[in-house]
Amino acid sequence: MKTLERIPEGYSIGRYLGKRYGISKAVFNQGKSVKLYAEALGDTDFVSLNYYSTQKAGLLKPCEMPKEKVLHFLKNVEL
Repeated sequence: MKTLERIPEGYSIGRYLGKRYGISKAVFNQGKSVKLYAEALGDTDFVSLNYYSTQKAGLLKPCEMPKEKVLHFLKNVEL
């Protein structure tokens, strides 16, 4: 998933909807699975997801939130 690839592994800071977010990204299984957690600094908002690369396609699994929120964050966060 191209939007997920542009976020570096480890910890970074981004801006989304006027707020600063601390973003943690970990890659597992030779790059076949990714865990991302982003938390608004000084706020309660967060974005959490797991992504799995399968032989046929990618599988995005948001954690306790709508898929649309995760996709909007990935497309619009400024690093």
